Amino acid sequence: MNATHLLPPMADVLAALAAGERVVVIEDDTAEATGCVLVAAERTTEADVNFMAAEARGLVCLAITEARRDRLQLPPMAASQRQRERYTVSIEAATGVSTGISAADRALTLRVAAAARAQPADLVQPGHIFPVVAQADGVLRRAGFAEACSDLPRLAGRVAAGAYAMLLDDDGDLLRGPGLLAFAQRHGIPAVSISGLIHHRLLTEGTLRRTHSTGLDTPFGRFAVHAYHDAPADALHLALVLGEPDPCKPVLTRVQAVEMQRDVLAFGTPAQSTSQPAWNLERSLARIGAEGCGVLVLLDERESPQQRLARLAAPPAAAPAPAFAQRALGVGAQILRDVGAHKLRLLSHPVPYRAVTGFDLEVTAFVPPG
Repeated sequence: MNATHLLPPMADVLAALAAGERVVVIEDDTAEATGCVLVAAERTTEADVNFMAAEARGLVCLAITEARRDRLQLPPMAASQRQRERYTVSIEAATGVSTGISAADRALTLRVAAAARAQPADLVQPGHIFPVVAQADGVLRRAGFAEACSDLPRLAGRVAAGAYAMLLDDDGDLLRGPGLLAFAQRHGIPAVSISGLIHHRLLTEGTLRRTHSTGLDTPFGRFAVHAYHDAPADALHLALVLGEPDPCKPVLTRVQAVEMQRDVLAFGTPAQSTSQPAWNLERSLARIGAEGCGVLVLLDERESPQQRLARLAAPPAAAPAPAFAQRALGVGAQILRDVGAHKLRLLSHPVPYRAVTGFDLEVTAFVPPG
């Protein structure tokens, strides 16, 4: 697409949201990028919902924070959710609606759910609005639409809740690439990219702090170890750095959470079922050691007991891989920028990262295990 440089300044987008106007949110400037229409939920009108249904065409959703989900006591839609978005049960305003499906009824439900003093008794389930819970710390943790659609209203001085609907084309498929900006221009709506939002937040906020640095002798060389305190999650992440990464040159990189089966037991992974070993902790360090320079980021993303049991119980070829890449992208990217790694040769199978440009990072190549 290569047209995000034409987007209005972030201040104009936030002013529009503060005034109750609509904006278009797009992922990045790639041809496969998708997008949505967003309005601050507390300002949603009947016309906004009608526009989302008739023009955007996607499901009308409500992006909320974990704190609001807890406040409203909304359970997850399913006991086990594998999709990227974390839906709760659908909702309806408890009073003031008829069937609940009309644009006016849905707008009222959105405003009630986003009200500053909203309580569980204000809503009933099921309904015609679909809340989606954003990850803590928004787009700096996960470059997703729920995160962007709660971050943007908050930055605009509104409640951190956004009414949004994905953009579909005439065939009912996701609208992509150049069509997103064309839609915004046709309807006179300002557009903002998630990558631009990430960049804006990185410039104006700090969420990670390097708290300690030391050296570590390993069988694969002497690594510098940097510890980062993640205040929103109260977690401690580590970066193991060998050599001096050059920001202008691709550097061998691995970003992962510690996983018991892959890193400790080291068997039964999907990659090994095809006779190829997975990139676990030891193999990653060995590959970086052989290269003479590289970065391994260890994220404090804890496995639940259920996740561990699922991986142990599943046949090797069917063992579920961690749904990790998008959720951890924000934290890992901040650490990589801090250690000077901007161009990355990722030790990974190819993964469709979104909005990575917002972190001033470029994935130049994937290095699969072998």
